[in-house]
Amino acid sequence: MKEKLIEIIKEAGTILKDGYFSNKEVNFKAKKDLVTKYDVAVENFLKDKFTNEFKDFNVIAEESDNSNIEFNDSIIVDPIDGTTNFVNQVPHTCISVGVYKGKKPYIGIVYNPILDELYEAQIGQGAFLNGKKLEVSKENNFEKSLVATGFPYSNSTNQDDLNDVIEKIRTILPQCQDIRRLGSAAIDLCFIARGTYEAYYEMNLKAWDVSAGIIILQEAGGKFTSLDGSNYKLFEDKYIVASNGLVHDELIKLLN
Repeated sequence: MKEKLIEIIKEAGTILKDGYFSNKEVNFKAKKDLVTKYDVAVENFLKDKFTNEFKDFNVIAEESDNSNIEFNDSIIVDPIDGTTNFVNQVPHTCISVGVYKGKKPYIGIVYNPILDELYEAQIGQGAFLNGKKLEVSKENNFEKSLVATGFPYSNSTNQDDLNDVIEKIRTILPQCQDIRRLGSAAIDLCFIARGTYEAYYEMNLKAWDVSAGIIILQEAGGKFTSLDGSNYKLFEDKYIVASNGLVHDELIKLLN
């Protein structure tokens, strides 16, 4: 299944790449939440191919009405994760596809066609970037850790969310090496898997933002939880906290 998924996702990557270098008409789902015709085009292409190829799975996708689709044997699709980057030609943008069997992680694929980076993992088989095996960083000192985060779209309308983001940065930044904010949750999780970052946290993400990245991270030896350190629940938890596992407890303590 994984090889066929990769073949289809790479095809869809040509749509993303064409759009990236084109003039784009941008619409807004919310004040800061962008969508382009390319998000819809990539999603429709993937849904059509996946529905025909993998008949035992339903497809849950960002730009679709998923209200009548039950999460179980599911392919979860983010057609363009990092749409703001895509619109502004910041090269950290990707297609994210997470496959779940009986609600359990099975296959994760994150493809950035701009940088030609294909992250892939299947449970029990390790994680890879363009065929090279991935392992998380061995850094166990939080002061030497590079941490990533993201800002929720709600920061312009929800004062509580904005204050929470600022307070957490105020706490974390003096304690770590530095903080990065790339603008793609899927890529952030892959950057921990490849050992670039030690940790990452963010609020208000959707299942399609993280469904593939958490599988890749897990297979590279990393860890992800909710804000209180309990098991992260896709479609339910407000916060995700991810790391190489070695600085996880320290990050959880600081975030709380």
